[in-house]
Amino acid sequence: MDEVYLDLPAEQILNTPHYNKGSAFTQEERAELGLHGLLPYHVSSIEAQSARRYQNFLSQPSQLSKFIFLNSLQNRNEILFYHLISQHVSEMLPYIYTPTVGDVSIQYSYLYKEQRGLYLSYPNKEHMQEMLDQFKDKPIDVVVVTDGERILGLGDVGIGGMAIPVGKLSLYTLFGGIHPSRTLPIFLDVGTNNPEYLNDPSYMGWRHERITGDAYNEFVDLFVKALKKRFPKVLLQWEDFAKPHAKPLLDRYREQILSFNDDIQGTAAVVLAAVFAATRKQSVLLKDQKIAVLGGGSAGLGICRTLVDAMMLEGYSEEEAYSHFYVVDIHGLLQTNGAHDEGQKHFLQDSRKLKDWKVKDPKNISLLEVIENAKPSVLIGVSTQKGAFTEEIVKAMAKAVKHPLILPLSNPNDKCEAKPEDLIKWSKGQVLFATGSPFAPVEYEHKLYPVAQCNNVYIFPGIGLAAVSFKLKKITDKMFVAAANELSRHAPILKDPQGSLFPSFEELPSISKEIAFAAIKMAIEEGLIPPHLDSEIRALIEKNVWTPNYPRYKRKPCRS
Repeated sequence: MDEVYLDLPAEQILNTPHYNKGSAFTQEERAELGLHGLLPYHVSSIEAQSARRYQNFLSQPSQLSKFIFLNSLQNRNEILFYHLISQHVSEMLPYIYTPTVGDVSIQYSYLYKEQRGLYLSYPNKEHMQEMLDQFKDKPIDVVVVTDGERILGLGDVGIGGMAIPVGKLSLYTLFGGIHPSRTLPIFLDVGTNNPEYLNDPSYMGWRHERITGDAYNEFVDLFVKALKKRFPKVLLQWEDFAKPHAKPLLDRYREQILSFNDDIQGTAAVVLAAVFAATRKQSVLLKDQKIAVLGGGSAGLGICRTLVDAMMLEGYSEEEAYSHFYVVDIHGLLQTNGAHDEGQKHFLQDSRKLKDWKVKDPKNISLLEVIENAKPSVLIGVSTQKGAFTEEIVKAMAKAVKHPLILPLSNPNDKCEAKPEDLIKWSKGQVLFATGSPFAPVEYEHKLYPVAQCNNVYIFPGIGLAAVSFKLKKITDKMFVAAANELSRHAPILKDPQGSLFPSFEELPSISKEIAFAAIKMAIEEGLIPPHLDSEIRALIEKNVWTPNYPRYKRKPCRS
């Protein structure tokens, strides 16, 4: 058992989530730390505490009340919180992140209780460095930051966006072993354009329309410079920024500070893992697949770019790889004679090569027409359009390919492009699929089909563990490809025809270590860090994995 020396008053120990053990403080610890009388006499083990808290969890009547219960436990006894969840991962994960976190973000101002994280508000911009320097005595390894403008499929939820960094960092700890006290959720409060919040006297954020343009860019720049000055080796994850900011921020800062965008790179990597698993299952190459994507925003284009990188590693030129993508947005198929923005230009299909297609309007080609003419083997949805993958579309996919891969990824569930039961029924069980949010297993013709969740949590904790363990200076796109490839090796479908495209969440802590190993091997290959023996890599990774077990506390000796 680890020993930790404390120099805090007794009540402060009990009110510090990472130190508080509640009834698990031993009699010896209570005597040494001055806790006698502040706790019931009985001493509990962490296992007994978890059992009691699990019964409390089961008694909660709603999704939201389950979240509130777990959140309160996290803010009271952090080690017990992670111990409890680690014993019931699949059951509790939906209540600490998607889909429940969406409801929490909407109602954040009404649910707010305990302080957690850092709120950097535009009116206080002159105090940026001062606000970050409040953590001068606290080492931080990982920061997740958002401005709340594009939360899940919900849009602008303003200050409620803080629920996302808090939830994401819990997953870094749960699955990547990142020490919870070395994480920091940050919210950039630049206002909100949501009229409901602007007119709500209970709204807790800056009640002002969002700043834009140079003012926005200067504020973010102040934040990055102050963060880097205070924590020069920190890993910064950009989370849920709207399309006009997501990729520009990633491109601007990825060389200045160790950082990545989870919506772009994390989403892309987990989708790539699903595609790798499906192609492995069918003994075909990724580079030979045609891929249709509904949604031409930062997430959709990020997925496409990562798949292009993977195709190039299989031997295609960049131009050849780009030609295999059919991206459909609000203007129809992206093509050379149609409307598009700068970020979409590489994914334009040559309009001259589409002249023989059977379509109603050559300038506005629908998703169904893309499938009927191009016959893609993979269909990806990041559109937030509920029911966009219709019966006609799914049947067209199944007609063209024996086992099409369909990924309706928009979340929460009421934004999903198709329900799992419909995908299975319409394709007569032919389809391989995964969703962006959790769904219950589906029974079809006396067979039970598990619903794989194409969740970024399969990727980013392992990437974070790699970055923290080796103090990386940069995270590259190829590291995400390596992570995806490693994840796909653990797909149950490779051993079981009825298996899922993704392993269980219970397996993820050990798989995250393998993902970290694969990412570091790629970093070595790219010359980012010196070569290491495999045994050295694994030892350094293991050294940085925190597990939720109580240490033995002692009173810090007084200096004479």
